[in-house]
Amino acid sequence: MLLTLRGIIPCKEGQIVIWLEEWPKIPFTHGRTTYMKFDLLKTLRSFIAFISGKKEQQYTAEKKKTHSIEKKKERSTERKRKTPAEKKKEHMKFRELGLPPNMLRAIENMGYKEMTPVQEVTYPVIMSGRDLCALAETGSGKTAACAIPLIQKIDTAKNTIQGLIIVPTRELCIQYVDEIGKTAEGSNVVPFAVFGGFSKEIQIAKIKHGAHIIVATPGRLIDLLYDSVISLSNVKCVILDEADELLQEGFLEDIEFIMSCMINKHQTLLFAATMDDDITKLSHDYMEDPQYISLIKKRAAPVSIEHYFTYLHPNRKEAELKKYLEGEGVSQAIIFCNARHKVDKLFRDMRKHYNGIEYIHAGLSQDKRSSIFRQFKTKKLRYLIATDVAGRGLDFTHVSHVVNWDLPDNGTQYTHRTGRSGRMGKRGRAFTLAIKSDLPKLREIIRTKKITPHWIGENPLQGDDTLQKEKPEKRKMHYRPSTVKKRKDGGADRR
Repeated sequence: MLLTLRGIIPCKEGQIVIWLEEWPKIPFTHGRTTYMKFDLLKTLRSFIAFISGKKEQQYTAEKKKTHSIEKKKERSTERKRKTPAEKKKEHMKFRELGLPPNMLRAIENMGYKEMTPVQEVTYPVIMSGRDLCALAETGSGKTAACAIPLIQKIDTAKNTIQGLIIVPTRELCIQYVDEIGKTAEGSNVVPFAVFGGFSKEIQIAKIKHGAHIIVATPGRLIDLLYDSVISLSNVKCVILDEADELLQEGFLEDIEFIMSCMINKHQTLLFAATMDDDITKLSHDYMEDPQYISLIKKRAAPVSIEHYFTYLHPNRKEAELKKYLEGEGVSQAIIFCNARHKVDKLFRDMRKHYNGIEYIHAGLSQDKRSSIFRQFKTKKLRYLIATDVAGRGLDFTHVSHVVNWDLPDNGTQYTHRTGRSGRMGKRGRAFTLAIKSDLPKLREIIRTKKITPHWIGENPLQGDDTLQKEKPEKRKMHYRPSTVKKRKDGGADRR
């Protein structure tokens, strides 16, 4: 218990001559003199501190105190720095939902472990049976947000249609069925796609054989309802995906007719990437006490996408596009045009210089379109030139770049086009080739969608009070833009 004997010092009984840092507990006495064992090195240090007015101890104490305060500050700063990352990792995992083992295994085989924000927020609402109107960025996982709870609601003992999903395009229809089929693997849930441009007889035969979930475009679904092939009397849940497009002028009457065919009580879910106040009001007519959820807040353009623009003469477009694609690390790119004939012409010009390139628009047969989409999704193609048929809802997870050969007509269209990149948390880039006649429309898109523009070359919007404060620069060249009559490609299947 005593320190190693290094020295002995005499002292009077009960009297401490030198302050020892680690004073031994047991003194010993020899005759009339009391001795104490001590460590010589420690005693010397203590003695020096004692005769110098204990400055060393005071300095050490202050140093320890300062060091302790600094440590606390560092820990506090570190906690603050870690908070965003920790929050990011706090998303609920699919394992926590209590899903059936076969469904959980299928989801994990698809590479999904954590839920996206839209899935995490909407799942309990959908499972509770309440009507829902959800607004989320494109590429945020809305398809799975619908599919997973819908599959759980199906009673496979009944060979009836219990779930209905309505989408605006054939391609989105096929994508939905594919996603549901993979998620429901190992169960007896049967999904089926119904859309125009495909044999009605084959679809009728499949429906009569049995299907629990129908994914449909409005036109073909109405045809089958008139033919009394489909009955919606047992539908528990109806989902309107890309609801803003479906409820716009043109599809509105179709949706009203379809909704009127569901006479029994059912749950209605609306999902969209964009939805203004007027459409929200219209959607309210189809739902009972709906819960509104918005994960976009005030920012309409997805934050995972960088927006680049270049201002040029129309004759320079092709050269500028080639220069851009060659200077970027493109994984896959979609190049959007506003009309079919522009797609055809650009494809003819670009296939001379690039391999792995194809085109798609509503003028192609359904088989051809499906084949091209499969090739692009499996990365057999690198470039896809398209009209807005590819601009809504389709999940191309490998797309790194989106190019607007033509500026879209409005901000909603711009959001859907550029949303083909930067999906599921990945980074993406959008590049727009702007000409003089595009400027008023471009100014409005940047303002309403709260886009932070990055200009390659001259910024023609300098001096605009709504965007920047710099004085406008004079243009050195003046030209008259070529007047080409536009033929718009609707991109949605109403057959």
